[in-house]
Amino acid sequence: MEKEKAYKLLAAQENISNKEAKSLIDRGLVYVGAKKLMIARGNIGVKTVFKIQKIEKAKIIFENDDLIVVDKPAFINSDEIVRQFGKVKLLHRLDRETSGVLMLVKNEEFQEKAIQEFKRDRVYKEYTAWVDGLVAEGFEINKPIVTNKRGNKAYSKVDNFGKPACTEVFVEAISGKKSKLKCIIHNGRTHQIRVHLQSAGLHIIGDEQYGGRRYSRVMLHARKVTLLGLTFEAKEPALFKHFEA
Repeated sequence: MEKEKAYKLLAAQENISNKEAKSLIDRGLVYVGAKKLMIARGNIGVKTVFKIQKIEKAKIIFENDDLIVVDKPAFINSDEIVRQFGKVKLLHRLDRETSGVLMLVKNEEFQEKAIQEFKRDRVYKEYTAWVDGLVAEGFEINKPIVTNKRGNKAYSKVDNFGKPACTEVFVEAISGKKSKLKCIIHNGRTHQIRVHLQSAGLHIIGDEQYGGRRYSRVMLHARKVTLLGLTFEAKEPALFKHFEA
């Protein structure tokens, strides 16, 4: 069977540049049948037909003179959201495949006030996560986390020499052999929920980096944030509701 680099075939199929094709694959947006294409430079049959998952647009949840709050879709980096809205800065970040509440600040005065709230752990941050396995009751994970960055990739782990991190876990639903969890985080370390759940023997569905099984996306959603008396909520994606059926 004649083969070619996956990104080159995709570029030809979609009439886009090789760079654009590689980016689509790297972002987890390209499928062959029901399987996500993982390696852009891998060889694949020249008759392969690709399917590209569309990215939803970020929806504004709230806006005033100080900030814009959006419902970030999965498969887009937080920095890309900033570019969509112009002269704003990120107050915090969400991982590429994590959806939900993302706050963008418009001025330095409000930014400084908000940063102080984060530092004093006075920002309420609530997430929804679907994990494999049956979780009988809620629990708390209070374990320090250390993060290493290589290029554009970060990897975190529980480590006694890391920075303090606490995650409260509550069971919201059980469907088959899967559990829906509400996770409230304190401190807000890189990949905190993903790493803490992994340390408890639980893996978020779709989170292959931390031991989860392959799925169309990482099943983690930032559902609610409260900052300086303002509360922002982003509805769970339809895919999350599907698991409860």
